[in-house]
Amino acid sequence: MRIVFMGTPDFAVPTLSEIVGRGHEVVAVYTRAPAPAGRRGLDLTPSPVHQVAERFGLKVLTPKSLRSPEAAAEFAAHDADVAVVVAYGLILPPAILEAPRLGCLNLHGSLLPRWRGAAPIQRAIMAGDEATGVCVMQMEQGLDTGPVGLVERIPIGPDMTAGDLHDRMMVLGADLMARALAALERGGLAFTPQPEEGVAYAAKIEKAETRIDWSQPAQVVHDRIRGLSPFPGAWFPLGPEATRVKVLRSTLAEGAGTPGEVLDDRLTIACGTGAVRLVELQKAGKQPAGASSFLNGNAVPPGTRLA
Repeated sequence: MRIVFMGTPDFAVPTLSEIVGRGHEVVAVYTRAPAPAGRRGLDLTPSPVHQVAERFGLKVLTPKSLRSPEAAAEFAAHDADVAVVVAYGLILPPAILEAPRLGCLNLHGSLLPRWRGAAPIQRAIMAGDEATGVCVMQMEQGLDTGPVGLVERIPIGPDMTAGDLHDRMMVLGADLMARALAALERGGLAFTPQPEEGVAYAAKIEKAETRIDWSQPAQVVHDRIRGLSPFPGAWFPLGPEATRVKVLRSTLAEGAGTPGEVLDDRLTIACGTGAVRLVELQKAGKQPAGASSFLNGNAVPPGTRLA
C-alpha cells in the first residue's frame, strides 16, 4: 500500500522500519522539525524518525502545522491509501484525517479507553496498573476516541519502569501495526467502538509531580519513581545545597520511621507507611549509579532525613 508515515521519537522508529521491511511504499514521512540540541542548544538535531527515514531514502517533511490549505493540498497529493501515526506530536485536522483512502491509523500505548492522551505509559505505572497494552486505532477528531482494530496486552511487573515498558511496547507495537496493515490491505480489519465506561486521561507530566513526597505510602512513592523513570525522573534534594538527585529504580522494602528517614546503609527510606529501597540514582550532572556506588561518593548515613 501507499503509506504516509507520521512520527517523531524513538518509540515510532520500529514501526517505520517494520513497514518498510514489509514492502509497503512509504510515499512521505512527516515528523517534527529539527530541534536545538547540544550543550549550548545551538545545533539543530533531526528527530529519530527523521534520521531513520533519511537512511531509507524516504521523502521527509517537517511542517510546523497541518492546518493551512497548502498543507492539506500537499498531504492529499501523496495519494496515500493510509496514514500511520505513531507519537507524531501535531494535531491532525479533518482535511488530513479524511485524505487517505483508508483513513489514518494510530498506534497508542494503552488499553483504550483507559489512558487517552499524552502520557499513557507513565500514567499507567504511576496509577499502579498491573497491565496495559498497545492499540491500533482508527483516528477521528476526538482525543484518542476512535474505534480500535487490534490490541496487544502487556503485563506491568512490580518493579517495571516507564523506560522498560516503553521499550517493550515499541517492539510489540511495530508488529501489531504491521499485522493491522496486512489485514487492512485484504479488507479484513474490523474496528470496534471504544466503550463509554473506563475512560481515563493521561495528562502531560507536570514538573510539580516529579518531586518525591515521602509522606505518601511506600507503594505510591515506588509507583511514582518507576513511572517517571528515566524521564523526567522523580527526585529529591540532597545536602545543604539541595542538589537534585533522580531516583531511576526502587523497590518496596521492610521498615518504618519518620517519612524521608534513611533507615539503613542500603538507602532504605521510610515513607508515610512502609518503606522503599533506592536501587539506582543519578545526581545532577553525573551518570546513573547503583546505591552502593552512589553512597561511596555521597554521605547519606542512617538517620538522615531526606526532604
